[in-house]
Amino acid sequence: MNIKEFVKQQLYLEADSILKAAEKINENFEKAVELILNCSGKVVAIGMGKSGIIARKISATLASTGTTSIFLHPAEGIHGDLGMLQKNDVVIAISQSGNTQEMLAVIPYIKFMEIPLIAITGNIGSGLAQNADIVLDSAVPDGYEPFNLVPTCSTTVQLSLGDALSVALLEKRNFKVNDFALFHPGGTIGKKLLLKVSDLMHSGNDNPVIQNTETMSSTIMLMTSKGLGCANVVNHDNQLTGIITDGDLRRFLTRGNIDLNITVESCMTKNPKRMKPNALAVEALNLMEKFKITMLPVVDDNDRPVGLLHMHDLIRSGVVS
Repeated sequence: MNIKEFVKQQLYLEADSILKAAEKINENFEKAVELILNCSGKVVAIGMGKSGIIARKISATLASTGTTSIFLHPAEGIHGDLGMLQKNDVVIAISQSGNTQEMLAVIPYIKFMEIPLIAITGNIGSGLAQNADIVLDSAVPDGYEPFNLVPTCSTTVQLSLGDALSVALLEKRNFKVNDFALFHPGGTIGKKLLLKVSDLMHSGNDNPVIQNTETMSSTIMLMTSKGLGCANVVNHDNQLTGIITDGDLRRFLTRGNIDLNITVESCMTKNPKRMKPNALAVEALNLMEKFKITMLPVVDDNDRPVGLLHMHDLIRSGVVS
């Protein structure tokens, strides 16, 4: 057996299953989005076995994109956890067969509570589908799964439909990156989405600024005292005109210059890249990586340097993962 070709074939089957599911998208999907969008309670995802794992993932994705959602295990539900359900909720039930005993057992309570039921199932003639208000078809062709029993392509389609629901809701709600950040305050995602340049830059007395008419001798002393290996250079209006770095100093010396009384303007890098303090730190990182620089002046609306950001600051903060 050629394992490489076998694995490729399996991936092709799963990809094709999603494409076939996409062809079956109809007005039911729009109705499901509107139903969840208008839900004043929470979205409760339920499922057994592998479908239950998919239901947990769908619930988690909904929650992270602004839709209040929880997972309910059907077997736990019929032993007391159905109390989690309220009349203003919406239920998404996931079952490929649509006839799982535990799933069918919770349907009467859902109907009694008059809770809207969205079914994601591969069997539109099943008990689940017949009792659902909206059915999303997750069927896969015969022969796509081992023995037509092992859930591979079917769970891929279930997950894809759930992800599509979440993204459609995100779009409908005009969900922005800052909204996403509120639900991900920890870890690298949170740092990239929440930390701003102003949180990391060297400002105030720690911000090295020198007039463009000052000598290289004074500039070297300033750069040494601040310990950043660079300084913002300003004109008589205190507007940024350049930046002087250790690299500029080395290039100055390797050209045979020994006169440290010449002005810093003669040696600085003119019109450097810059960033505003309210910009996201990850934007500064992208700019620094794009232009292969390690130091970035931070300016106000009048182009006056209010800080200096070093690549080391981004590394220490965890923005660089």
